[in-house]
Amino acid sequence: MAADLGELLVPYMPTIRVPRTGDRVFKSECAFSFDSPESEGGLYVCMNTFLGFGREHVERHYRKTGQSVYMHLKRHVKEKATGAAAGAIPRRRNGKVFLELELNRDFNGEDYEYEDEAKLVIFPDHFEIPLPNIEELPALVTIACDAVLNASSAYKKQEPESWEEEIQVSKHARSLRQLDNDVRIPPNGWKCQKCEMRENLWLNLTDGAVLCGKWFFDGSGGNGHALEHFRETKYPLAVKLDTITPDGADVYSFEEEEAVLDPQVSEHLSHFGIDMLQMQKRTENGHHIDNNTRTRVSEWEVIQESGMKLKAVYGSGYTGVKNLGNSCYLGTVMQVLFSIPDFQRMYVGNLQRIFDYSPLDPTGDFATQMAKLGHGLLSGLYSKPPMKSELIEQVMKEEHKVLNGHQQKGVSPRMLKALVSRGHPEFCSNRQQDAHEFLLHIINLVERNSAGSENPSDAFRFLVEERVQCCQSRRVRYTQRVDYGIQVPTPFEAATNREELLTYEAKRKEAEENMRAPPEPVRARIPFTACLQAFTEPENVPDFWSSALQAKSAGVKTCRFASFPEYLIVQIKKFTFGVDWVPKKLDVAIDVPDFLDLNRLRAAGLQASEEELPDIMPPIVLPEDTRDNSMSSIDSPEIDEAAAMQLAEMGFPLEACRKAVYYTGNMGPEMAFNWIIAHMEEPDFAEPLTLPSMIPDPSPTTSDSPMGATPLGNSPPEESVSILTSMGFPRNHSIQALKATNNNLERALDWIFTHPEVEESDTLSEMADTEPNDNTFSNANSHNDFMLSPDRETSGPRIKDGPGRYELFAFISHMGASTMSGHYVCHIKKEGRWVIYNDHKVCLSERPPKDLGYIYFYHRLPSS
Repeated sequence: MAADLGELLVPYMPTIRVPRTGDRVFKSECAFSFDSPESEGGLYVCMNTFLGFGREHVERHYRKTGQSVYMHLKRHVKEKATGAAAGAIPRRRNGKVFLELELNRDFNGEDYEYEDEAKLVIFPDHFEIPLPNIEELPALVTIACDAVLNASSAYKKQEPESWEEEIQVSKHARSLRQLDNDVRIPPNGWKCQKCEMRENLWLNLTDGAVLCGKWFFDGSGGNGHALEHFRETKYPLAVKLDTITPDGADVYSFEEEEAVLDPQVSEHLSHFGIDMLQMQKRTENGHHIDNNTRTRVSEWEVIQESGMKLKAVYGSGYTGVKNLGNSCYLGTVMQVLFSIPDFQRMYVGNLQRIFDYSPLDPTGDFATQMAKLGHGLLSGLYSKPPMKSELIEQVMKEEHKVLNGHQQKGVSPRMLKALVSRGHPEFCSNRQQDAHEFLLHIINLVERNSAGSENPSDAFRFLVEERVQCCQSRRVRYTQRVDYGIQVPTPFEAATNREELLTYEAKRKEAEENMRAPPEPVRARIPFTACLQAFTEPENVPDFWSSALQAKSAGVKTCRFASFPEYLIVQIKKFTFGVDWVPKKLDVAIDVPDFLDLNRLRAAGLQASEEELPDIMPPIVLPEDTRDNSMSSIDSPEIDEAAAMQLAEMGFPLEACRKAVYYTGNMGPEMAFNWIIAHMEEPDFAEPLTLPSMIPDPSPTTSDSPMGATPLGNSPPEESVSILTSMGFPRNHSIQALKATNNNLERALDWIFTHPEVEESDTLSEMADTEPNDNTFSNANSHNDFMLSPDRETSGPRIKDGPGRYELFAFISHMGASTMSGHYVCHIKKEGRWVIYNDHKVCLSERPPKDLGYIYFYHRLPSS
């Protein structure tokens, strides 16, 4: 028999591997479904790729890869016989089988026992070899099987790297010298001291300088001024501003070139007026809540509808999402997204096509994992009601409540979370996150993974018209940008219970002065109309430069809808920073309506009585040291030699690589690579870099230049135009973008995405100084659904416009003191009734708390 098995396995020996260090063994979950060893058909683990597949999907993997040998894992779970000793050790057929396997069931181990079995299955004949079978199997096969059975969970391997990576204490932390320069950092409104960027900002812990981080290929990041500051000053430690919480902050050591721990970070931040200390504790269910639970108890009870006998619901669309530990922000967002038909069609409607064309490793494919989760939530396979016999048995045991909790298991989004959070500093952690930030992150991933195909995020996309007016000259400028939702302020001055709030505040201060217990808190009640009014109010433009005055002036900006999305996201701005830098949540209730009419907020465009601001860019002010060395920099162009060498190692001529880096403004090897692809057929591709013989003097005293100090009339460099056209943007639109941004390639890319190209006839009419109101994005009389499609040869985003009348269909609520703590649940209206999704529990809602929501979702009503 041993010889027979050995001969049988000989043809497959080259395909059987022993898991190496770094290999992930997926033996607890299918890559395409939520099947596990506890499922009826068990789980098949490929002995070459170590991917897991349910019974319905293993044949697909065999046909696609030709891999024939799989390990079949099956776990049998059954209730202990009445009178069995509590706490008895579960029986196993082999102690090694499924070692380290994570349980997918939420049962009490004292009441259940399980038996595990494993066997090798050879496709396509489904020949089975029971395990263990050490004496009869070849040594390599025995070693491989033993390694798979004893391998840690694929996620346990990943978590120490991404979730719980051990960060070392910086060698500078205890001896850090801080300058007594009286620098105080405000709780908001930060910007880079060199480029005025407002994102990815780092606070240097020595001198308090606020500077931006480095720029990344995807357009995120900054201009690297924090690193430049270190090179100039050698001040080693910096903390990322938007990561400061009572639990700590992200600290980076420029000298050690890695993220570090700073045990004195609280003391170092307080040097600059930042108080990050606030005691927190964790409840039994793992959600963070603040110590002053008295102020939040009612919120937790109301939002979760505690104390009510909620009826559990089962079936298609009523499957819960397991909480992996502070992952409820992900579960609520995905529940809402997959209640939208566009996402259902894209991922569930195309399920078989997505699965059939998935890559060899489907665990790393965004479309596959979205389709997997969507099918899990909508199929009803993982939300089945209990059998009648089970109900009778449990009722007789008076354990009906336990049954409801036991039957609703939900699906685990672990594989999707690992994928979408990969490389993200916050979402890859095991901390609670802001659901709104995660929603935008998912929309961004959908955009990036939907190129050339149906894009379900089109349903959220709309155009915003920004009108900026110079207060002195009264001239205006109209621009358009893409957005995916609106953020509505909470004006406390408009509270309907203002007198009650003032009385409470007086009592609270009196109790604080007399060291007495604080009074019962009062929640502000604000009309939604007041919030919407505050959203539409004009706002001051900081550091506004008026092209009419050619100087800084006061400016105001108003925003209106240039188009209305099919689905509108409304975020209530409930979170802010206190004067002590502690993030806090505003305790407000807002009477958000079921129906919303925003037609009055549709943009009207330039009016006949208005005069436009001249299309002139602000002058470029160079630092003194840059101005002094301008000629030397022209004679010896600055080239990132490291990027050039990186491209040269790919086989391209060195001189071509140096030109690519130079002409893309040292923006990195990826941009330079795009330039190379676009220019490699040119005859002088490999020739050395030669600069133009005449370069206009940028100083204001230049008289030879026909445009004086304003070079906007000059044609953009052909190299920059070629880079943009190689990315697929029309030539005219690329030239227009470069002219509008003073030939800055990075800003030109941003300009293209925020200024959708109009049709050629419209462009010609604008050049002829005719009325610009023909732009369909801001046509106030357009109330029929339409969509910009690629057939119109436009580089702008696809926009679904229509009337601005909406109906509420879902909202996400938050409980807790800040987005870094607490818990999320969502309510979704399905089949005319509200349903509450609280992690894996799904029930009919008795009293949906619409006034306490954080993110609201509306769908557009059809034209009447």
